[in-house]
This record gives sequence, structure tokens and C-alpha cells, in this order.
Amino acid sequence: MNQQSRFLLAVSLMILVLFTTNKLFPPILPEESLSQEQELADPSLEARETELFPQERLPRDQSQPGEESAPDPFTSPVPLTRDGHTVGVLGPLYDMTFSTVGARLVSAKLSNFSNFYQEGVVELLAQDGPGALGSRIEVSDGELDLAEAIYQVVPEGGITLEEGGEPKSLAFTYTHPSGAFSMTTTYEFDPSSYEVAATTSMSGPGVDRAVLITEMGVGLAYNERRVAEESRVLGYAAKHSSDGIQSEYFRKIDEEESLQGPFEWLALKSKYFIFAILPGQGQTETKDYLGEVSIAPAPGEDRAEISIAQEVPGNGTVEYRVFLGPQERPLLASYGNELEEANPYGYRWMRLVVRPVVTGVLYIFNLLHDKLNMGYGWILILFGCFMRLLLYPINQRAMRAQMKNMAVQPLLQDIQKKYKDQPEKLQKEMMKLYKDHGFNPMAGCLPMLLPWPVLITLFFVFQKTIQLRGESFLWLPNLSAADPLYILPVIMGLSMFLLQWISVRSMPSPNPQMKMMMWLMPIMMTGIFFNFASGLNLYYATANLATIPQQYLIAKERKALKEVPVLSQLKSKDP
Repeated sequence: MNQQSRFLLAVSLMILVLFTTNKLFPPILPEESLSQEQELADPSLEARETELFPQERLPRDQSQPGEESAPDPFTSPVPLTRDGHTVGVLGPLYDMTFSTVGARLVSAKLSNFSNFYQEGVVELLAQDGPGALGSRIEVSDGELDLAEAIYQVVPEGGITLEEGGEPKSLAFTYTHPSGAFSMTTTYEFDPSSYEVAATTSMSGPGVDRAVLITEMGVGLAYNERRVAEESRVLGYAAKHSSDGIQSEYFRKIDEEESLQGPFEWLALKSKYFIFAILPGQGQTETKDYLGEVSIAPAPGEDRAEISIAQEVPGNGTVEYRVFLGPQERPLLASYGNELEEANPYGYRWMRLVVRPVVTGVLYIFNLLHDKLNMGYGWILILFGCFMRLLLYPINQRAMRAQMKNMAVQPLLQDIQKKYKDQPEKLQKEMMKLYKDHGFNPMAGCLPMLLPWPVLITLFFVFQKTIQLRGESFLWLPNLSAADPLYILPVIMGLSMFLLQWISVRSMPSPNPQMKMMMWLMPIMMTGIFFNFASGLNLYYATANLATIPQQYLIAKERKALKEVPVLSQLKSKDP
């Protein structure tokens, strides 16, 4: 098999490993919702319907002789019209646009983040959809869909938030033509926060036990240069009060589904941004949880209709919060409900180890930037050098353990030949050899495995942390995007080759497989890292370059030990 064939085989095997990992550790699917037959048979639902609409009450489409039937807002259709207008909310952090048709949020731009998919700043909402925060009111035997209703807005000209100023409110009011129902949704905007406090108050027959359905639209907009990379993470996540976080990618939603609550939050997520709905802060009965989550496929790529239900308490007022902003982990962690895990780092089985490391790394990362005013490119270089210095004693220990084990190999082979027909004697003599010379087959491997959790965590952190998004460094325009000149992947590949070349040359008798890997691995890794974030490549290239002097010193010591007789090596007290 020639070198090209080996290269293709290695790449195929790596792809197979990635594919198998995804199959072995798939996302946990949410439990199936109750079937229609189960819902009809549920006595609690029948009791609730009886309580809301007693049996002695006439059906909505009937009336007593001689009496006029009053229009019912839950059966009278809302006039469909598009004769509305938009109002804006302009602040230091965002620029939002609402439509008076359905009181929907039709645009949410984040002023401090550049859009790499198209010109301008980040747009959170998909512009080919109906918008978000539209409302429906459901009762036992009726529904009022306000998606096309015209609302009155106060103030009519929108609001402007001043940096350091007081919060301001925008109120949307709908009154049914019959006069039997009215609803007002008030949004309070804080110029220093991405969180918007929302209060919906309604009055009318039966609303004290109704359900408010809030629509979140059909997904989030693309904002990154590489659509394929962003498409892999676009989806929703919801934290159930007892079952934990459930999530799915939009591209995998192909049928309608309902997730039974209670939920602590519901979020739509992209790679770097999030649109979430959370319960209110404690002023009403609905302070703790959200209700049922409804999911349905929508036309287009990476699109799905998502909505959340909230029960209306006796006072007719529902409070909740809306978050539209960046996935800055410390900011999301301040909510204390694992909202920062809506788009988690690493695979599910790794998160127990990854989470504390991520917290520590990001703390140091932000500390160096905020307190020492250090650029993120230099921070990555500093991290690369620091990790090599930190791991040097471990590498040194592993190398010495390997040399000691290699020195014992001739004696071990003699024992195996001598007692090959006496298994019990062989086992006894091998144990004696291990004890006399401190031989440990795993001594050279364990020290090398210890830093892997940190190294893997840094991979996820530097690949997707929003702090690197849009940050330039030297010739790199964006540390969260690939190196446009491919300089860093080439440097990383060359440095990896040099490290292995130094290591192989210092070994007593390197085998052909090691020599082949010396050439093959740098080529494969360079190809793999070509499209990775340049910030991640900068870190690994720096770490490799910082390792070269260490590798040279270790190789020099290995070469010196190689020239010492075996028995002298065994007298060494080094582990």
C-alpha cells in the first residue's frame, strides 16, 4: 500500500470514528406527548373543562328563545388585515422593530456584533418568517388567534433608550370588536441589559383559566460566513424542571411534537446567539415554570415553528422574560438555571469534566482581557505557552518512566523465554521483576492522559467562544473564522512534524510504523485544521512551537540514557 492509499485510509477511519461517535451518543429525545385518545380519556382535562364551562351553560352557538346571543371572542373570527405599521426600540445594545399586526417582533439587531453573512450587524430573527412573540389564547372549547389582529401601541413613535438611563416601556393593546375581550402586552426595556420584561394582562369571559401561547417564530437568522457550520448548531433547547435539558436541531425536525412541561426556559440557539423565554421574576403565580412546548416543521432550511404555553392565573396577568443576546457564558450563568448550557461545550458524556474546566478557563480568559487590557490573540498565545510549561513536568515524568520500562524489557523477555511453559512461575517472576525495578507498564501512559481533559476543553472553548468572534489579530480578520491565508494550519503541521522528528530520532530503534506516522499525522492534522477557527489554530500552533525546546531537552536526555548500560538505568530513582 503506497503512502497516498495509507493517507486516504487514515482519513476514512477518522471520519468513521466521528460518525460512530454521533451514533453512539445521540441527543436524548424528549418523551412523546400524550396521544389524542389519552388526552380525551384524561379525567383531569374533563374536570378542568367542566369547571371552565359548566354543563348548565348553553353551547356557544345556541341561545335562549327571545334572547340575543352576545358575540364570543373565542368563536368570532378576528378580522384579517395587514393595515398596520412598525415601531422601533433603539438602545445601546440592540435595535428592535415591532409590528402592530399581531404585536410581533419582526427584527432584533444586536448593535455590538457584526454580521458576517451579510452587511450590517447581527440580526437574530429569520427575515423570511412571520416574526416572533405573536399570541394565541386557548380555552377548553375555543381559541383566539391574534396573529393578524391590529394592536394599538403606546407610545406610537416607539422609544429610544439612553446609555445609563432609566428603563422604558412599550405597550400593545388589542380589543375584540365585540368588546368582550381585551389584552395588553407591555415590554419593559433596560438599556443595560439584553433581557426584556414582558407582562400580558387580559380581561374577558373565561380568561382566568385560559392558556397564553407565545410564538417564537420559525428560527434564527444566519450570521456567520460559513452557513454549513452554523447550520449544524441551529436548534432549540428547553430545560425541564425534572428531566433536565432537552434539545434538537432544526434540520432534524420533520413532524409535529409537544413536550409536556413544566419548563424553566425555552431557547432558540445559533452558534453564538440565543433567543430565550423565561418565567417572570416572582410577582405572580406563574413565577416558576413555563408550560407545554409545541414544535412543528416549517418551510425552508433550518426552520421550525416553536411556541410555549403559559397558564393564565386568576388575576388574568402573565409575566415572563425575553432574552435576545449573545451566548456569553458568565452572563447566562447569572440566571442560575443552566441557561448557559443551552449550547453546551463538548459531547454529553464529557460535560461532567468539561464544565468546571470551561468555567476556570473563561474566567482567566476574561480576567486577562478586562483587567489587563490584553488582546485576545495575545491571550491565546499566552495560553499556548502556559499550557506547555504546565505540562512539561508531566511530559518529563512520562519520558523517564518510558525509558525505565524500556530498560527492563530485555530482562522481561528473558523471563518470558525461560518460563514460557510454566505460567505460574512466569507470573511470579514477572511480579518480582516489577517490584525489584519499579516497572509499571502504565507509568508512561498515565501522565500523558492526565492533561487530556484540559486540552479537549480548550478545543471546545477556543472553537466557539463568542469573545473571539470578530476579533482581529495580525493578518487574521476574525479569530472565530478560518485563517484566510491558511498560514496557521501550515505552521501547526510543520511544528507537529518537527516534534515527531525530534522524538523519533532520539528513540533506540524506532519501528517503521512510527516513521510512517511521523509523516502521515502532520499532513492529516493540517488538512483537518484548515477550516477550523483561526483562534483555535493560533493556540495549537503556539503550543506546538513552545513544545519544541521541551521536546529537544527530553530527546537529549533520552539519548543520554540510551547510551547508559541497562543495569545503570535500573538503579535510577526516577519514577
